[in-house]
Amino acid sequence: METNHLVVSGDSRSLSEVADDSVELVVTSPPYPMIEMWDELFAELDDQIGELLNEGDGRAAFDRMHEELEKVWSEASRVLVDGGIVCVNIGDATRKVDGSFRVFQNHSQIIDSFDTLGFEPLPELLWRKPVNSGAKFMGSGMIPPNAYVTLEHEYILVFRNGKDSRSFEPGSNRRYNSAYFWEERNQWFSDVWMDIKGERQSMAESELRERSAAYPFEIPYRLINMYSVYGDTVLDPFWGTGTTSFAAMVAGRNSIGYELDEEFQQSFEERVEEVPAYSKEVVKQRLDDHQTFVEDRLAAGKEFKYEADNYDFPVTTTQEKPIQFYTAEEIGKTAEGYVVTHEPADGTDIRTEVEPRASEVASLSDF
Repeated sequence: METNHLVVSGDSRSLSEVADDSVELVVTSPPYPMIEMWDELFAELDDQIGELLNEGDGRAAFDRMHEELEKVWSEASRVLVDGGIVCVNIGDATRKVDGSFRVFQNHSQIIDSFDTLGFEPLPELLWRKPVNSGAKFMGSGMIPPNAYVTLEHEYILVFRNGKDSRSFEPGSNRRYNSAYFWEERNQWFSDVWMDIKGERQSMAESELRERSAAYPFEIPYRLINMYSVYGDTVLDPFWGTGTTSFAAMVAGRNSIGYELDEEFQQSFEERVEEVPAYSKEVVKQRLDDHQTFVEDRLAAGKEFKYEADNYDFPVTTTQEKPIQFYTAEEIGKTAEGYVVTHEPADGTDIRTEVEPRASEVASLSDF
């Protein structure tokens, strides 16, 4: 199996390199309106935003920032197939403007934008992203009533393009091979993710990370497995450090990324060679976790009714039987991005030949 990964230097308000109805999934983390680090970018997109901020009109600036994001969401509607899914990682902003402190609810504004475009909002997820501060409050300290809670979570907003889910041919191999484990489903489809820590993110080029909306690898990796199948194309219109494309390579999906800053592409090129080794570690971790689940369940006196078709282990449901993992074997550079060759992962080989590197395997959210 081969996957292709396109990286475009350009403005995602016009996804000119992407054809209509050619993308199955969007996974992205856009610049957060009313977070100061993004003021300059939004002002470049619309000079009136900078003027409004200087005048202390935070509400108007907030609205205009989201108007720029809405242009991207409109393009996403054009390129997505019917029933395609959009996942937007976003945080709200707290800020004092013109002497008044308030929260700017980015998640609510984005929900309204997608609803207006005709998307169907689906249940959202929260993941905890601890702040790098010992203080757990803002405002007047220990004296009521003017203290404010600290925002320690972000939203993953999920939308479907249209009213109907995607349709597949009966018994679609690529869909059933893309199955996840029953226990993964219970964890991934919980509406609160407590096991992913934003503080684990690491990157040698810290200045680049500060100029990106980077999120931990585990977030796009889970979402790609939850909402797409092998052979699908995943789009990230705010590509940043390329984490979504990296996750798509590991997960055996195609990807497209749009990014204004070419420095991010140069940095990604230096790291993309890590994909084959990383994909083996990810698959090994999932197999190890499943084996632990099997052992614990058997020890508790519970039996399994089904055996996996491609692996020597039991599974809980019939839908898991066709599950097939792939690992990235080779990375090739093309004029427009990358091509990745994937091979079916043999569970026994993965478990015995790949030595676990505890510092990396234990923190798959580091990338």
